Amino acid sequence: MAPPLSSWPWASLGQYKYVVFGPLVWKVVQEWREQGGPPLGSWWLHLLVLFALRGLTYQFWFTYGNMLFFTRRRRVVADGVDFRQIDHEWDWDNFLLLQTLLGATVVNSPLLPGLRQLCLWDPRGWAVALLLHVGFSEPVFYLAHRALHRAPHLFARYHAAHHHSDVTQPLTAGFGTPLETLLVTLAMGAPIAGAFLMGFGSLGLVYGHAFVFDYLRAMGYSNVEVVSPRVFDAFPPLRYILYTPSYLSLHHREKRGNFCLFMPLLDVLGGTLDGRSWSLQRAAYDGAPGGGALGTPEFVFLAHVVDIMSSMHVPFVLRSMSSIPFANHFILLPFWPLAFWFMLVMWCCSKTFVVSFYYLRGHLHQTWSVPRYGFQYFLPAAKKGINQQIELAILRADRMGVKVLSLAALNKNEALNGGGTLFVNKHPDLRVRVVHGNTLTAAVILNEIPSNVKEVFLTGATSKLGRAIALYLCRKKIRVLMFTMSSERFLKIQREAPPEFQQYLVQVTKYQAAQNCKTWIVGKWLSPREQRWAPAGTHFHQFVVPPIIGFRRDCTYGKLAAMRLPKDVRGLGSCEYTMDRGVVHACHAGGVVHFLEGWDHHEVGAIDVDRIDVVWRAALKHGLTPV
Repeated sequence: MAPPLSSWPWASLGQYKYVVFGPLVWKVVQEWREQGGPPLGSWWLHLLVLFALRGLTYQFWFTYGNMLFFTRRRRVVADGVDFRQIDHEWDWDNFLLLQTLLGATVVNSPLLPGLRQLCLWDPRGWAVALLLHVGFSEPVFYLAHRALHRAPHLFARYHAAHHHSDVTQPLTAGFGTPLETLLVTLAMGAPIAGAFLMGFGSLGLVYGHAFVFDYLRAMGYSNVEVVSPRVFDAFPPLRYILYTPSYLSLHHREKRGNFCLFMPLLDVLGGTLDGRSWSLQRAAYDGAPGGGALGTPEFVFLAHVVDIMSSMHVPFVLRSMSSIPFANHFILLPFWPLAFWFMLVMWCCSKTFVVSFYYLRGHLHQTWSVPRYGFQYFLPAAKKGINQQIELAILRADRMGVKVLSLAALNKNEALNGGGTLFVNKHPDLRVRVVHGNTLTAAVILNEIPSNVKEVFLTGATSKLGRAIALYLCRKKIRVLMFTMSSERFLKIQREAPPEFQQYLVQVTKYQAAQNCKTWIVGKWLSPREQRWAPAGTHFHQFVVPPIIGFRRDCTYGKLAAMRLPKDVRGLGSCEYTMDRGVVHACHAGGVVHFLEGWDHHEVGAIDVDRIDVVWRAALKHGLTPV
């Protein structure tokens, strides 16, 4: 049996835990009906509004802390947050639920009669709350927190889980046991209760004190320094009044000191101050050695936004969404107008930015994004601007010392820049290797095809990938039905094949030609009507973006070509579009292999069919695995 106050009573409810707010919502509905409008004087309504606003405070700090294009040089700890930590902290908002329910209990009791008369503002209440915070909340929290660390049995039962998180995040602040939450609730609630007991309470105090308390907690856990050390130099006493993210990070990692709530003065008086706190704070803020600033990446995957809904899948928006494969969730629909506005802003004045990162065998890998959406790549007027964005990103990577930059999806479109050849030809002295990664994409698709297949139907047959797949399969004496209306392009590809294998490449112009073929390789969108020509039992391999929709229940559909990163990847905590955790698109994986192998050539333009097996074997050698 679990120790008392070490587990949450609603843990078994999962995502349905918010039903505990049912009575509060019912109270608000009743008062709304009785008053014929919003019950602005209802504490039940204010408790629910506070719950939402407090959650947004932590979300704001989480978003800011993970906007690497703002914060990567002022991080305290350089490591990334991985899926293990995300799952561990999944129910981080349990403390908000408990505190809201405790607030409802207090409101419904006669303990604080001053709650019945709502006063919007009373400065005397703020003075009382400040005195109680300094004289009661800070010492009580400090002593209790230190006791949790000094008593092994208490630490193991009630506090160890909180310290399992390797890198602090604002959401880490809320993760803990009910006992820890009760301790924080006492520290937060005592100043408010004291003000109301003295008759100086106000609605402004409740909202204001909750906001300041949550703001400071979220800031401390943000892993990003925000206060300049020059401020502490100008006013030295401030370092004993206000803690910093570096201060808390040391406590979280070392567990030996820095036990205060917000005021390091308590650690000074208790002899538990970590002497490295100020030097680490300075190093982190200045991006100097000793801090956690992200260094120069050695590999960059240059992606772009797919559409407005998927733009909300980035790691700095909602962690619970970005850590699972992308799907259209109804919860995101209210944010669509805001995401649309951001699209317009990025179109007008944004440049390539850092989205995420991970470490592989001690090397920093980053994903950058071109601030353009999928539909913009098909606007003739946008072509020049997109190429300029990609070119600037390549030149920036070259100046930084990046070794390999891999182009994603439409960033390597043949009609846009010839699969990257435009940039390599324009800048022949590039030190960074530019790759499209499609050699490994072709290898993944080809290795999915069963060895006993003798015939395939190929759409998108004259594209870069289609050409490579057709030429590779014909060498294996597999008959390839190449769907294309252009005899000229077909003949050009056929002539590339050795004479003895050219007979295995066959041009077809109708889908009916494949009605007896059960292996379809799809590089062009297929409508339901076109899919009907496939016989029952057909498997659709895909390299079309976006993937086709599976309309046939008697057929099977493959996903886009992808590979799972090696097991020793570190700090990976977001999914790449629709890919599963730890899985990346094959072109991303192709860039990783190019980097790990130390190849010195650019991989742009047409795919070298002779290198397909070479790249595949290299990927397997380095621990990348088929999905």
